[in-house]
Amino acid sequence: MSTSRRDFLKTLGGMALLTIVPRQVLGGPKFTAPSDQLTKGIIGVGGIGKSSYHFTSNKDCRLVAVCDVDRKHLESAVALGQKKFGETLEAYSDFRRLITDPNIDIVHIATPPHWHGIMAVEAAKAGKDIWCEKPMTRTIGEGKRVAEAVRRNNRIFRLNTWFRFKDTFYGLGTTVEPLKKLIDSGLLGWPLKVTISGTTGFTWKFFWVGRENLAPEPVPAELDYDMWLGPAPYKPYNKHRVHSTFRGYWDYDGGGLTDMGQHYMDPVQYLLGKDETSPVKIEVDAPQQHPDTVGIWRKIVYTYDDGCQIVLEGEGFESEGDTPYIEGPLGKVYKGFRCTIPDVMEKLAEMPDPEPQNTDFLECVRTRRKFALDEQIGHRSSTLVNLGACALRLNRTLHFDPDTQLFIGDDAANRLIDQPMRGPWHI
Repeated sequence: MSTSRRDFLKTLGGMALLTIVPRQVLGGPKFTAPSDQLTKGIIGVGGIGKSSYHFTSNKDCRLVAVCDVDRKHLESAVALGQKKFGETLEAYSDFRRLITDPNIDIVHIATPPHWHGIMAVEAAKAGKDIWCEKPMTRTIGEGKRVAEAVRRNNRIFRLNTWFRFKDTFYGLGTTVEPLKKLIDSGLLGWPLKVTISGTTGFTWKFFWVGRENLAPEPVPAELDYDMWLGPAPYKPYNKHRVHSTFRGYWDYDGGGLTDMGQHYMDPVQYLLGKDETSPVKIEVDAPQQHPDTVGIWRKIVYTYDDGCQIVLEGEGFESEGDTPYIEGPLGKVYKGFRCTIPDVMEKLAEMPDPEPQNTDFLECVRTRRKFALDEQIGHRSSTLVNLGACALRLNRTLHFDPDTQLFIGDDAANRLIDQPMRGPWHI
């Protein structure tokens, strides 16, 4: 049976409605002019997504769409787009519509962490490149799924923490680069211990603890609370569960540890050369955690198979005196980059710089080169955060296999790696 041109075009049009093909799939940034403007959409515009650092539109990358389950957040973002850029942004209440918008190249995920895994995987499947806030995922299993999806769909991924490649690293008074040179030189010896505490220039934000026995409250008319919960277990609405205080509840995040942990520990992973592995033992000193609400903790110690350690000192457990940030058999480095090795700066000046890193995300999108903090490296530093969260929730020492990415001889701990999701959501 013959097919007329009109029938063929009708069929083609129907296919186009069912299959959304991003422009990168059709031509790819490597086939477009360097001056071609990329486009992005932001999911979650109640806080960080609407900050001046992220809510931008310029000649290199134009913001074209926003998404939020809170109508007030969404309306505020649209108004801000009109005020700042003179443009009317596309507004979505369902993230799935944003990630299948063919006019969008980059999806920026700025939601609570319990959504990061699903959204990143779906964005990768839709052919989008991804800028994701920290922590990369709420569980280790979700991180594995994101890394697999990004790789399988040939996407470019960026995790939004940047201290491994720019900016002064909190109280240390230096960027990470001279620390990396010092460690790679061997002047400190091996193995090394890194202590992250108030004494060495870091804070764990224990104001993110949750509240027990929250009383149910009416859901505000502007909020789609069922969609806000998404894959998280159903709990009656209380304003303290959502928006600016969600970090205090295990279902959505993990308090100050998961809020700041990837900022603090991702550079350590880089410094110690651990981008492709994980600790083998995690020890905790903390009160028993509530099953719903995140509490405080005193100390978490990560140990690698070569003896290197990362020590997190929290509430009421800061070392006395002048604690070194990095300590090795041959030397120590303190807050403010004070070092016990004589003439250390002169010695470092004679040593090679660390390998250059690809730190321009938009250029990586155009050239299809991996970003410096991509999905695999980001998954490993997110795993550091989630290993600590698992040990805290179970309140015991855990042993971990970095290759299989499973806990050894601990079924309860392994159930925290791939936690069930509320239907219909899944990865």
